[in-house]
Amino acid sequence: MIAAVVALLVLLLLFVELVSAIAPILIIVTLVPREDRPALAGLLAQVDSSRRRLHLWPALRAATVRRRDLLSGRSPGGPRR
Repeated sequence: MIAAVVALLVLLLLFVELVSAIAPILIIVTLVPREDRPALAGLLAQVDSSRRRLHLWPALRAATVRRRDLLSGRSPGGPRR
């Protein structure tokens, strides 16, 4: 019984790790236009250049804000509504 519980926990951990590794890639491939991917890759590299786990969500939020600024014609970091 205990072996089955441990096996299920290990499988759950592996599944969660796989999903957390694949989900950001799928989001970028499906939601970011092809022509914007190199710029996003550069932004991600600048935001988190350490060897720690990539903090993707803050970087994506920063990229979204930057893109909205560019599309709206505001200067980066300009006044918000």
